[in-house]
Amino acid sequence: MTKIPFSIFVIVPMIGMSLAADTLGTDRSINYGETLVSSDLTFELGFFTPGKSSMSYLGIWYKFSPKTVVWVANRNNPLADRDGVLTFSNVGNLVVLNQSNSVVWSSKSSRVLRNPVAQLLDSGNLVLGDNSGSTSDEAYSWQSFDYPSNTLLAGMRLTLNLKTGLEQHLTAWKSMDDPSPGHYALELNNSQGLPQYEVVQVHAHSKKFRTGQWNGVQFGGVSLAPNPITVPTFMYDETEISFMFGVRNRQLFSTMTLNYRGVLQLFVVNRSESATWNVVHEFPSDYCDIYGKCGANAICNLSLCECVKGFEPKSPDEWMVLNFSSGCKRTIPTNCSKGEGLFEVKEVKLPNLLEVTLNKSMCLKECKDECLKNCSCTAYANSDIRRGGSGCLMWFGDLIDMRVLEEQSNVQTLYVHLSASELDAIRDCTSREIIIVAIISSLITGGLLLVGTALWHVKHTKRRIRIGDVAIAKEDINLPIYDLATLVNATNNFSDDNMIGAGGFGPVYKGNLQTGQLVAVKRLSKNSGQGLEEFKNEVLLIARLQHRNLVGLLGCCIEGEERILLYEYMDNKSLNYFIFDRKQSLLLTWRRRFDIVVGIARGLLYLHHDSKLQVIHRDLKTSNILLDGDFSPKISDFGRTKRVIGTFGYMAPEYASDGKFSLKSDIYSFGMLLLEIISGKRNRGFSNPSHHHNLLGHAWLLWSKGRALEIMDECLHSSFDRTQVERCVQVGLLCVQKFPEDRPVMSSAIGMIVNCGFVLPEPKEPGYFMERSSEYSDGASSKGDSKTQNAVTLTMPEGR
Repeated sequence: MTKIPFSIFVIVPMIGMSLAADTLGTDRSINYGETLVSSDLTFELGFFTPGKSSMSYLGIWYKFSPKTVVWVANRNNPLADRDGVLTFSNVGNLVVLNQSNSVVWSSKSSRVLRNPVAQLLDSGNLVLGDNSGSTSDEAYSWQSFDYPSNTLLAGMRLTLNLKTGLEQHLTAWKSMDDPSPGHYALELNNSQGLPQYEVVQVHAHSKKFRTGQWNGVQFGGVSLAPNPITVPTFMYDETEISFMFGVRNRQLFSTMTLNYRGVLQLFVVNRSESATWNVVHEFPSDYCDIYGKCGANAICNLSLCECVKGFEPKSPDEWMVLNFSSGCKRTIPTNCSKGEGLFEVKEVKLPNLLEVTLNKSMCLKECKDECLKNCSCTAYANSDIRRGGSGCLMWFGDLIDMRVLEEQSNVQTLYVHLSASELDAIRDCTSREIIIVAIISSLITGGLLLVGTALWHVKHTKRRIRIGDVAIAKEDINLPIYDLATLVNATNNFSDDNMIGAGGFGPVYKGNLQTGQLVAVKRLSKNSGQGLEEFKNEVLLIARLQHRNLVGLLGCCIEGEERILLYEYMDNKSLNYFIFDRKQSLLLTWRRRFDIVVGIARGLLYLHHDSKLQVIHRDLKTSNILLDGDFSPKISDFGRTKRVIGTFGYMAPEYASDGKFSLKSDIYSFGMLLLEIISGKRNRGFSNPSHHHNLLGHAWLLWSKGRALEIMDECLHSSFDRTQVERCVQVGLLCVQKFPEDRPVMSSAIGMIVNCGFVLPEPKEPGYFMERSSEYSDGASSKGDSKTQNAVTLTMPEGR
């Protein structure tokens, strides 16, 4: 097999031995506090005590950044004191001795050295050889680069010897303060001769992340293409497989580190500018990178899962609550009957190589024929994408760990084996009649014309039910229709005592149906401006938006001029009823607040990315977050109205000033919600007497000074999780950054909140840093805001 270069191979120059500050000979030893320093002053070797630990280790670190340790010798045998010494044994090995002169670590050199000398090279490699001045590889009988710990340096290789099976891999630290081998390792898996790197949980024998198979150009599931900073190199021949990387700019230093949480991170620093390390890449980088997160036969996309065509959820109830681990099963099994064929899944990370066969001599057409002849063949793909593609890789059994790969070159196509009837259903679906319902709203205040287009696919001529003058497709909506008398009785004739809110189009009442079920009854006012057609659209749209963190539509009523919607009733009213009340807020422990934050995020992710219609809320605030009896949050007021909706203090700058809204406008509002939930204080109405900042400005200043915890509600001091609170503050500030393009998408925001392994970027200054005049305040009291719960109206949807 010929060598396959991934890109330019980086050669690390060999530096001849000379006794200097970077060199250790037999005439000296190193004790705690003494070091070797590479000739260019980049690396330093010596004993160190990490963090809060009382143990000592021999290690190598960047001299300009002492906390960045890149190699540890005695990981398995730490020194219990600071009396360790680095010296030579009588056969020329480097050894670390403890207080009693017992060997706790040895280089175990490949040969006896008569005049040994160790040198710390500018590359960070500690080498051992004879003091002969030779620059050849043979001069080194041992080198630290052959024994990596948790960090890969530029010019350092991770190698698998295909003849001996010996492998160099990274092993994470046990914790930030404990360099001993931890729970995670980066290993090379060469199954079927298609290598891929995997982050594995060592003792549990499970995977956390995999790169995808080598496809002749790159690892199929990640982008490691050359970039302005690093030059990755992958070598593959008959004897070994190796990976390494170099750095293009001499002013840049880079490391690839597997941290103690099992996240592989590529760091870069420019020493001439600062000593701050920046994360360029990290794996897993999002929810979809986590191994097998969607279970079998499912594809991860934007932090949510969908079954491959021809498959359906094994446990639909679990999928409804975003638990995808059970995966998917075939809707109709294949049996090699006539008419069976393949469905293309494009731009996807290929499944893991569990039950597979590989024939490198087959072309794609031969691979297709072979798969269709075998009833057990689940899917196939080319194994090598070069020169138009070659090789036949076939899967048998379940397809595990697939994700959508957007905006990435050199990705592969998977061909899934389906039954004839499933293929017919797919063809029928693509030829369905498309009904386009144009929702056009004229915003009087801004003169802005908004057009939302909703698409419905109609398989056959549908049976329709007629309510007043409005025809609704019954197959489009499975919704109970109530008569007016029933709702009059349920709400005590719409009495003021039953009124619980005032929505955008009319009041909302607490209703008690004859079945004993409590509902929220939204009665559209006669001057609401909403016609029958708009009401129909609202019913159809809301009914299609089903998620555990959205308020559910239960039914509707039209009689004469009455137009009424029925929603779930929320026992615990709205979030603002609790969060801003001194006594009620005591019920919201940190654990409960954190769960509320995650629930809101999941509901918003559904509206933005996973619903059939993409919905921008435009008025996300505490009074529009309703709480059920278990304090689970449900978003209300999602949908469409005829006015520029929103509340000052929650509105993004570009929306409040120019009427421009987007998904990032909702992200801004979510960030404000986060800060209010953490602090228990309103953004509007909060002021810092000395600086006249609102809550947002106050949070920014505290975070900038490293005092983020000071924003936290005092009642949380006995229940809070420091890491979670600090991450939530930082994510909140990332979401409220002034410019929309700087704010994260919802899937990233969720990942950053729930995954402590993610390294968060630094937020920039937020919008609305200073407090505005009080005349712009919404002026709502806690009592007044509580009247808005269960009020639901629609913001502008966009057809996917």
